[in-house]
Formats: sequence, C-alpha cells, structure tokens
Amino acid sequence: MSTYRHDKPTRKYSNEYKVSAVRLTFKPGVMIKDIAESLDIHPFMLSRWRKEYFEGKLVANEWKVTKKLIAVPKKKELTESERIKKLEAENAALKKEVDFLKKWEAFLAEQRRNNSPS
Repeated sequence: MSTYRHDKPTRKYSNEYKVSAVRLTFKPGVMIKDIAESLDIHPFMLSRWRKEYFEGKLVANEWKVTKKLIAVPKKKELTESERIKKLEAENAALKKEVDFLKKWEAFLAEQRRNNSPS
C-alpha cells in the first residue's frame, strides 16, 4: 500500500494541473490509485477532481468556464410527454421483435416435428 506524507503543507493545484491529472485516468488499463501515487496526491482527491470534471465544474482554462456558461446552451432536456412518446415507440418496437421471435421459434419447432422420424 502506498504511503502519503501527511506532514506536507496544503497545496493549491491549478485547474490545468487537475484536468491533466484527470485526463491521465482516461487511458486504458490505468488505475486511479497508480496515477495518484505518481502525482503524490491522495486517490480520493483525484476521484473528486474526476467528479468535478464530469460535472463541468473543472475546466483547464477559466475563460472556458465563463464562455461555457454564457455561450453554450445546455443539451435539450426531453419534456415528460416527449420522453413518454419515445418510450412508447421503443416499447412497440420491442413488442414487434418479441412477436417475431415467438413466430420464428414456432416455425423452427414445426420444422423439427416434420423432420423427426416418428
């Protein structure tokens, strides 16, 4: 288990540093605890940075945060009725698929009965 020095002073990390640390965690086969150990930070801190990054609170450049909040509209949320319509359409498609599979299964069973020597 890795050891962390608790006697070191509290340090402020720049947003660029935090974002670059978070981006290291996106590489395949890399574990958060290994990256945290190599950066000499606690894995919980890196996990917290990842959470902030995914929530949009952590951005490499402060200007991007301001621009994002002002200029970029949020992704359109579906209204309740739109969501229900979408789910009903998906449900209907799934019902058709199940119906088709049942018919296919009955067809195969009939073929097996006709081809079996009895």
